[in-house]
Amino acid sequence: MPKLKTHKGARKRFKVTGRKKVLHSKAYKSHILTKKAAKRKRHLGKKALVSAADRRAVRSMLPYDA
Repeated sequence: MPKLKTHKGARKRFKVTGRKKVLHSKAYKSHILTKKAAKRKRHLGKKALVSAADRRAVRSMLPYDA
């Protein structure tokens, strides 16, 4: 079997933890920040878990991490 290729776009966007959970960054933190509350902006800066529906697809794009 040949080596599997990692999806480079997925590698930049997702992180797999030591317990094989998949994290992603939240959207809507890049611009038009003046109308967003400080609490909202603070929470948008944190990582979040990838939903169960998407987890299998992300793991297949990251074969050597997951």
